[in-house]
Amino acid sequence: MATYVYTALDTAGKELKGKIQATTEDMAAVELRKRGLFPTTVRSELKDKLAKRTKNKTAAESRGAMNLSLGPNKIKRKDLMVVTRQLATLLEAGLPLIRSLRTLERQNKRMNVKRVLGNVADSVEEGATFSEALTKHPRTFDKLYLNMVKAGEAAGAMETILSRLAFFMEKNARIIGKIKSAMIYPIAVLIIAGGIMVFLMVAIVPKFRDIFRDLTPGQGLPALTETVIDISNYLQHNLPTMAIMLVSLIVFVKIANRTKYGKFGFDFLKYRMPLFGPIVSKGSISRFARTLGTLMSAGVPVLTALNIVRDTSGNEVVANAVQKVHDAVKEGEGIAAPLSVTNVFPQMVISMIEVGEETGRLPDMLEKIADTYDEEVDNAVNALTSLIEPLLIIVMGGMVGVIVIAMFLPLISLVDKLSG
Repeated sequence: MATYVYTALDTAGKELKGKIQATTEDMAAVELRKRGLFPTTVRSELKDKLAKRTKNKTAAESRGAMNLSLGPNKIKRKDLMVVTRQLATLLEAGLPLIRSLRTLERQNKRMNVKRVLGNVADSVEEGATFSEALTKHPRTFDKLYLNMVKAGEAAGAMETILSRLAFFMEKNARIIGKIKSAMIYPIAVLIIAGGIMVFLMVAIVPKFRDIFRDLTPGQGLPALTETVIDISNYLQHNLPTMAIMLVSLIVFVKIANRTKYGKFGFDFLKYRMPLFGPIVSKGSISRFARTLGTLMSAGVPVLTALNIVRDTSGNEVVANAVQKVHDAVKEGEGIAAPLSVTNVFPQMVISMIEVGEETGRLPDMLEKIADTYDEEVDNAVNALTSLIEPLLIIVMGGMVGVIVIAMFLPLISLVDKLSG
């Protein structure tokens, strides 16, 4: 006897699907009718599997064609964070993985997200593991994500791992947002202030210069006024050259930042910058601790975890330090001792890691370090914002004030002469 897959209707008109043992398809249909069912399709289990595989392959090919026309398969970090949290919630509710992926694919409005989720679901339906399906989209799922999923598959706790991964991504996005806001705000204000200053020097000051020539021919001007006018003349004649130099500098920085040594140099400068340096270093420490703690708590081996932390650190200074720790751990040492000689992490962090190693609770200790430094980043950003706002106001007001005074000094002198 063979196994047949059927679709049938009961007496109430409800569709039912299942399997039945019979010698032929006709006998299977007869048996279903004896049970009070009205079969609509009956085919062998082997034919059913082949039909599903052909359907999945056709869907994948059509989706691939759509990908070529609509853009690359990549999910933005913000969208991936939301999808990971939703997937963890669906799995915790008891839904199977494939059904959860199809549900998210159907509900999501972003086409790139729908395509990636659809491709992953197709691969899983064809027999691949979840982690194997994710490896087909390296631009979306990095080493951290893949290794966490592999750990979840090995432990049989995918919903727990995905929930932990979503929490990590949310915390990481928050700390990165804090650092960016701390650096973007003053830069934006300085750019606006610079634009205003250039406008005043190029468009306004020359008009005052012409007025002074007409009102005080052959007479000298106050030293401050002469200095401002000289700067204005220089900008007027050299503004295109200065703009080209500025654009060239930006292009050079971008190109240099793509090289290993160039990125290390810029990251080192970020660490040593006044005001911003402490925020960058604390954010890097938080990211290091949370990434390593999340991986180790998921059961990822320590050497693999250190490799992932190195590759996802986003900072070459930290990456070099982690590489040295990895080499030392590979030789049988702990993490705290080699970390202390890198001169990148403060003594408090090293002491807490050492305690975690001694007590066997290193992942928990790393999470506490990350939480502590998240709070310190918040405090540092708030302090910097409170300091930099009045400082920028004073600088901008002082520069505009100097120009205004320089332009009015000759007028005051002329009024004094006329009244005398």
